[in-house]
Amino acid sequence: MKQIIGRKEKISLPEWGLKLITAKIDTGAYTSAIHSDFAQEETDEMGNKVLTFTVLPKQHKKYNGEIIRTTDYTTKKVKNSFGQAEDRFKIMTKVILFGEEFEAEFTLSDRTNMRNSILLGRKLLKGRFVVDVDLTYQSQNTAKTNPKRL
Repeated sequence: MKQIIGRKEKISLPEWGLKLITAKIDTGAYTSAIHSDFAQEETDEMGNKVLTFTVLPKQHKKYNGEIIRTTDYTTKKVKNSFGQAEDRFKIMTKVILFGEEFEAEFTLSDRTNMRNSILLGRKLLKGRFVVDVDLTYQSQNTAKTNPKRL
């Protein structure tokens, strides 16, 4: 049975040391997105392409300034909220929601002028959740009963 999720939920991104961050559920978006105002490709000493990036805006209370490095990334053409196509980096990370941990795909996007730093799209939701737009923060109840899985 699918879990009922509200229009906003608290998620944790354990690989990046981020706990209980508000994410907006966006059934209009296929891929999930997270704010990044710094993302660049580099070549390491072995000649491998490496993506270095930060997540969340600097003014976000959970911003930790950590520079994340990965070789596991691609680029993806995405239509932004204005309907314009743009290339974005796509990365994978673990997400904890409703006490369950799973791999999720995020595109890195400058969301400076947007209200929400994280969007959860259909690809993450499919097969797991049903959205009830009358509700918010349904995952909080799970976090209180299962605090080890934040």
